[in-house]
Amino acid sequence: MTNPSRAPLVDVVLPCLNEAEALPWVLSRIPPGWRAVVVDNGSTDGSADIARGLGATVVDEPRRGFGAACHAGLASATADVVCFCDCDASLDPTSLLPFVEAVRSGDADLVLGRRRPRARGAWPVHARVGNLVLARLLRRRTGLRLHDLGPLRAARREPLLELGLTDRRSGYPLQMVVRAADEGWRIAERDVPYLPRTGVSKVTGTWRGTWQAVRDMSRVLAEPAASAHAVQEGSPR
Repeated sequence: MTNPSRAPLVDVVLPCLNEAEALPWVLSRIPPGWRAVVVDNGSTDGSADIARGLGATVVDEPRRGFGAACHAGLASATADVVCFCDCDASLDPTSLLPFVEAVRSGDADLVLGRRRPRARGAWPVHARVGNLVLARLLRRRTGLRLHDLGPLRAARREPLLELGLTDRRSGYPLQMVVRAADEGWRIAERDVPYLPRTGVSKVTGTWRGTWQAVRDMSRVLAEPAASAHAVQEGSPR
């Protein structure tokens, strides 16, 4: 990871809730010169201390929620390009290298990872079905022919902040795509290997978690394009 005295080439935001077991592998895969920004979302297993010990920048976000953690990381980032990656070892941060290249070259404004399972059980059926439904709803809403709304992604920091993202729960990744599409961003999708996660999933590991995520995202899709940016941060999700 980057020397703290130098500006990072890229910031990788890693939302974290009790991922002590996965952190060593994830942080070892951060490309040289990039900075890992681990956003601790209330861990009780020592994740924050482990991340610090491995050289990551740790941001504390006490308000629970995937979106809350992601946005806290984005707000703390300083690099021109910011990436997002799960912290459970299901996704390899090195897969982000071509994402960043596409953003820097101007070929795309936002690059998303299309998850390709590498082992049986890496992507539970209920989670995959929920993702498929949302991808189809997104196509109706924006015209984008995307296959996945996964967490691995890259874009420039300032434009991301200007999107005015307000969702602080599971709808955050989808809201990013919807608002980017409304702003005319060029959005690309790249295949990435998807591995069985380390530990227990907090969202899509159960039918209930998947249903909650789909419900959060459905609310995002219901936002009218013209008034989406008028939603206040404190609105219930």
